[in-house]
Amino acid sequence: MAFKVQVGPPQIAIHQGMTVLVTEPDGRVHSRTDKGFYFLDTRMISSWSTYANGVAWELLNGGALTYDTARVFLTNLAFLTEDGPVEARTLAFVIARHIDGGMHEDLAITNHGDRAIRFNFEVAIRSDFADVFDVKSNRAVRRGRIGTDWSEADQTLSTTYRNLDFLRGLTVRIDGTDTRAAYANGRLSFEIRLDPGQSWHTTLLYDLCDAAGRYPAPAGGMSAADRGEEWRRMVLKIRTGNEEFYRLFRQSIDDMAALRLPIAGTNSTVFVPAAGLPWFMAPFGRDSLIVSLQNILVYPDFSRGALDVLGRWQAKERDDYRDAEPGKIMHELRYGELAHFHLIPHTPYYGTADATPLYLITLHAAWRATGDRTLIEQFLPNAEAALEWIDQWGDRDGDGFQEYHTRSTAGYENMAWKDSGDSMLYPDGSLVRGPKALCELQGYVYDAWLRMAEIHDALGKPDRAAALRAKAADLFRKFNEVFWDEQSGFYAYMLDGDKKPVWTVASNPGHLLWSGIVPPDRAARVVARLMAPDMNSGWGIRTLSSAHPDYNPYSYQKGSVWPHDNSLIALGFKRYGFHEQVSRIARDISGAASHFQQNQLPELYSGVGREGGGFPVQYLGANVPQAWAAGTCFALIQAILGIQPDAPNNRLYVDPELPSWLPDITLSDLSFGGNTLDIAFRREGHTTSFEVLRGDPSVVHRRTPGDPTLLG
Repeated sequence: MAFKVQVGPPQIAIHQGMTVLVTEPDGRVHSRTDKGFYFLDTRMISSWSTYANGVAWELLNGGALTYDTARVFLTNLAFLTEDGPVEARTLAFVIARHIDGGMHEDLAITNHGDRAIRFNFEVAIRSDFADVFDVKSNRAVRRGRIGTDWSEADQTLSTTYRNLDFLRGLTVRIDGTDTRAAYANGRLSFEIRLDPGQSWHTTLLYDLCDAAGRYPAPAGGMSAADRGEEWRRMVLKIRTGNEEFYRLFRQSIDDMAALRLPIAGTNSTVFVPAAGLPWFMAPFGRDSLIVSLQNILVYPDFSRGALDVLGRWQAKERDDYRDAEPGKIMHELRYGELAHFHLIPHTPYYGTADATPLYLITLHAAWRATGDRTLIEQFLPNAEAALEWIDQWGDRDGDGFQEYHTRSTAGYENMAWKDSGDSMLYPDGSLVRGPKALCELQGYVYDAWLRMAEIHDALGKPDRAAALRAKAADLFRKFNEVFWDEQSGFYAYMLDGDKKPVWTVASNPGHLLWSGIVPPDRAARVVARLMAPDMNSGWGIRTLSSAHPDYNPYSYQKGSVWPHDNSLIALGFKRYGFHEQVSRIARDISGAASHFQQNQLPELYSGVGREGGGFPVQYLGANVPQAWAAGTCFALIQAILGIQPDAPNNRLYVDPELPSWLPDITLSDLSFGGNTLDIAFRREGHTTSFEVLRGDPSVVHRRTPGDPTLLG
């Protein structure tokens, strides 16, 4: 077997819901780093370490077992005691952690030496209660007061942060040991004596609280492994002879399980996907909607949860500080101190131009996947408000195109998925002046109008449907007149504030293929431009051409590779029949994933080109796991197989083109409407056949160019 370089951040990250722990590989949290124990956007522990007679421990191995459990194996360095020196590697120290609300931590030490050892075991814990935005921006601002109380009798350490009516609290309870602890100088201390072969154990239970209530540490009960099995029973499954791709799929399923946020007031199977760990364990507009679309074959109820939560927070009035306008879908909702005191606009913040049309696209996709008419009836008021926002607010100057520009003193410069401040560039490298009419925004709106027209047809409103189709046709014509460059065979990145096209070559026009706003006779040129060497790194399509003067493969969005971006582009390629290019993207992304630890795709990675038997280069600080990175695998399966559910008409369309590297794949528990299917796809020569192994074969139809289906 060929040697394979493993890539990934040197850390351990576990979480459940909005409780997150990120540590060094040895389980420690060093002060003045971004690691820590987070709860509701507040860092509850900013420093954690253990010592034997003041000497730190040495790492043997450690890692996450499941998304909410971790185990770390350490041993001692040489240290002195009153009874004499203790040689290195005499003691074995195991840390086991489990998060569910609070955190359960087991600490076990075993003496493998040939004599008794007496020493002082210390656990040093500090809490800065920093807001996650302060941590991420590397600034330390103490706005309230911290108080600490140690109860010798109860063996509990309580640390509380208060700023007026904002409260966060951490209580550490000692359990499972007869050894009494003392607390001094910021450390819990245990006097331990171990005979040869003897072990010592204690449990630390970390309870969390805010002003609304208490979140106790788990005492036991269902582990993530148990919940993982329950989750895997609910979702799509695959079998394939390609072990690499299977591992990517399996890890992606586990990542999606990890990133579920339960919705208050619903049953335990309704969730909204969070964006990613550690920075984005919160409801997001764009992210949750794109993830729902990626998961439409795997777990369509993600879309139900996203539509519900985002519909509840849909803006009702104009609020310039939060960039809110009536009908607009939110970008991000936060729960920390800065949001509580409105020092940031994330209560929620509405600085996104694409979430509103994506909401409409998701509503249509959810209806097509489930056949549930009550979905469109329930969320139709939200949809109508979103359509009104597109007309009245999304088109800021009435020219027929969607533009964005913040009105907030704390608002975002860029309000699309490429949201970094330096991502929108002219060909000479200077920053684009706004308001900005990004190309993909026009595609999203075009797609949303056509999808909503189909919904209105189903609701018996043909006049409304015809009006939406007419608007879409007008946008199609105008967009292709203004944004297209015949000489280069590519679309403008955007229109700037002076309504001049920006001809920077970036990945965004790939989303136009996904939306269907590209005329068929132009699609081949767009595909070829995206697959050219300056755009295609060999590990995926770059965000920015390597020929651009500001290209930087190690930047956030100026030449890096984003898996989710590639997944939407692949769906666009499939829509226009470019099967070979779909296969190449899928193969490159799958190959990249195989190099990352646990086959876990990060949020993004470097755009460094693939050379020979090389490996992808990580982007420092990427979220792992990240929801739309995990969802990439599912979108690639949809693209390769051309699967499009039409549950309202009890049909499932397929257009499979298996590549040579993936000659077989079987989907099990594929649910759409009232159907549950198992379908085997096999490559035979240069064609792909399929067989329905379970369920009604009459509902599955091979798609032909004339079929009235929407790809995306």
